Amino acid sequence: MQVIIKENYDEMSKEAAQIIRDAIHLKPNLVLGLATGSTPVGTYKELIRMYEEGELDFSKVVTFNLDEYVGLPPNHDQSYHYFMHDKLFNHININPANVHIPSGIAKDFAKYCQWYEDEIKKAGGIDLQVLGIGSDGHIGFNEPGTSLASRTSLVTLTEETIRDNSRFFEKEEDVPRFAITMGVGTIMEAKCCLLLANGEKKADPVSVLVEGPITSQVTASALQMHPNAIVIVDKAAASKLKRVDYYKWAYENRPRF
Repeated sequence: MQVIIKENYDEMSKEAAQIIRDAIHLKPNLVLGLATGSTPVGTYKELIRMYEEGELDFSKVVTFNLDEYVGLPPNHDQSYHYFMHDKLFNHININPANVHIPSGIAKDFAKYCQWYEDEIKKAGGIDLQVLGIGSDGHIGFNEPGTSLASRTSLVTLTEETIRDNSRFFEKEEDVPRFAITMGVGTIMEAKCCLLLANGEKKADPVSVLVEGPITSQVTASALQMHPNAIVIVDKAAASKLKRVDYYKWAYENRPRF
C-alpha cells in the first residue's frame, strides 16, 4: 500500500486527478470506478479543468460507480446519478453509453446486482477504482461486518452512515435506509484502488485502514491485501498514523523509472 500525505484537500485532489489523468493517457479506454460524496469533488473539478484545457479525452473511458441509494430515482437531487452528472459527467465528453451507475429503483435487486457484476466483467474489469472511506471505515456502502468477499448487493445502512449523510438531506428521516453497492470482493478485483480521505473526522478510520488489523468491522482494511492500493490523505486525516515519516520518505524516494 502506498500512502501519500499532502498538505491540504486541494493538494490531495490534484494528486488524485494526476494519477487518473496518467492512467487515461496510458489507456484511453480506461475502465474507471468512481465514488460519490464530498471527498472526490475536488478531484472531479480538477479532471474537468484538465478536460477543458485539452489535457484529457474521456470519449473512450468506461465508468462504473460504487453505489446508489435504494428508492431514489435518477433525477432526485440526492441520488448518485444526479451527483455524478452534476459534478463530473455534464462537464466532460464522456459517452453516456459508457456510464454505469447502480439503479436504486430496480424491480428485482438480486438479478440487477448480478447484471452489474456481469457488466463489469464484460468491460474487462475495473482498471482504477476511486474510493472514499466512511467514518466507520466502510468503502462503498459495505458497512461493518460485511464479508470481505462480498459482491454487488442490496445492503442496510447503519445508523452512523444515515447520520453522516443526513447533512445532504432536509432531515435525517429523509435519508434512505438501504443502498445497492459493489461488494468488497468486487472492489478488490480492480487492478488499482485509489482511496482519498481528508479532515480530522477521517483520522481514526484511516489509521485502521493503513495500520490496523484486517477486519470486516472496517471493510476498508481489506485494501491492505490489495497488490496495488494507493491512499492519498491530507495532514489532518493522517494525524493518527504512526509511520508518517516513513510514508513521506517513501513517497519522496519513490522509483521514477
